[in-house]
Amino acid sequence: MTSLNYTLKISYNCILLFVFIAFSGFQSSPKQIDNIVLADERLPITPKEFYIAKVIDERENRHAIALLMPIINIKGIQSKAYPVDLKGGTFLAIKQFINNSIPRNTALRPVIISLKKINISETAQAGNIVEGRIDVIFSFALDKGEDDMLHLADYNGKAVYNRDAGQTRDIEPTLRHVLTNGLLYINTWMNQQAETNIKLARGVKVMFTDYTEKPEGDSIYYNVKRPLTWADFQSKVPNSKYEAEVFPTLGYVEHAEIVNGIINLHLGIKACLPKSASWAKEGSRNNYTLNHEQRHFDIVKIAAEHFKQTIKARTLTTENYNGPINEEYLDAYREMNNLQKQYDDETHHGTNTTEQQKWNERIDKELKELGVKQ
Repeated sequence: MTSLNYTLKISYNCILLFVFIAFSGFQSSPKQIDNIVLADERLPITPKEFYIAKVIDERENRHAIALLMPIINIKGIQSKAYPVDLKGGTFLAIKQFINNSIPRNTALRPVIISLKKINISETAQAGNIVEGRIDVIFSFALDKGEDDMLHLADYNGKAVYNRDAGQTRDIEPTLRHVLTNGLLYINTWMNQQAETNIKLARGVKVMFTDYTEKPEGDSIYYNVKRPLTWADFQSKVPNSKYEAEVFPTLGYVEHAEIVNGIINLHLGIKACLPKSASWAKEGSRNNYTLNHEQRHFDIVKIAAEHFKQTIKARTLTTENYNGPINEEYLDAYREMNNLQKQYDDETHHGTNTTEQQKWNERIDKELKELGVKQ
């Protein structure tokens, strides 16, 4: 009997020892996770201004996104942080999350999301607590096609969480919250900017005015009711074979504003003539000579009206409306110079009265057809 009892006692102690060793071994091995499973979340929004056309990866650091702290063992020894990535790979997981979060209506503006940064870092705190920090940076751009993007806005999301060293369940919801906020951010931004931001404009509307200044200064801006007078010839008379000379020119000023998502482009056309550069000899100050100089000014007005017509005939895009306008302006400027030269050549600077009369009639006819004269 004594022997049997002893044997049972030894066996019992061995079992206890085995259980103790197994438990102790489990505790001394810090718990780790293989990856973070990012759950899909359908956001409670339906974008009215955009859809996600593309998600691209522009991170400088494409290593595992997280450095997590393992469980502290019973001896209080803390192992080093270990790398963890999103299940399936960070970029593919983020892309899937974004695509599944909001509906995709391709009739709206196409927006590209660039993933610039995503990082989770943890540090051990007192009381077996781990503090985590999450950083996410998105950049949003309008997809203009052919690998062309127009930058719109940036989102810099941050979050801090505290978890028990033995639990990792707080990591994924916090990360998902930061990502969700990024999508809500661009939705709000687009709604607020759609009608007033030139980058989001849906079309271009051009409006013309004839530039003027009041009170009148040195420059005379063309007005059919304000013809030249000899008082406008204020420059010192140079040594010249001509009797009088003016230097009219063509230009424009531009002002753009966004009204209901449309670029309202105001062009102030400058058909102008500086008094300080105009001169006339005393013996030539007669109506005939004044008419010849006035016709030089009229030619500038004709070129200005042709400039308006060519702009009206073109379809201007929100991406590039200044380019075509500048092209047409240069063409109008060349037309003005060519007409001025032709006018002086054919009239022999006004000395050929027959040709001068022909040009008077030609110019008047053109001004009437353009609606400048009645």
